[in-house]
Amino acid sequence: MSEKNQTNNSSVISLTVGILSLLIPFIGLILGIIGIIFSRKAVKEIHTTNASGRGLATAGLICSIIGVILQILAILGYIAFFSMTVVKY
Repeated sequence: MSEKNQTNNSSVISLTVGILSLLIPFIGLILGIIGIIFSRKAVKEIHTTNASGRGLATAGLICSIIGVILQILAILGYIAFFSMTVVKY
């Protein structure tokens, strides 16, 4: 069995965590950062070991970045909403 046929585990983890970062509110920010870290790790491992999974790592990176951006926008939206609804005396 050749090494090229094995998919890098970090790339699968990065894609899974990246998708979860899009779906889970607030915790998705942490998951997105973890997904970015695993994606970068996967790309380095794939480059050195010639394993497959570069597409999964790239998709995980994209999902993680989008997840982080969406989570930051959601948090800013909540802050803006609740700061406007507070009655100031």
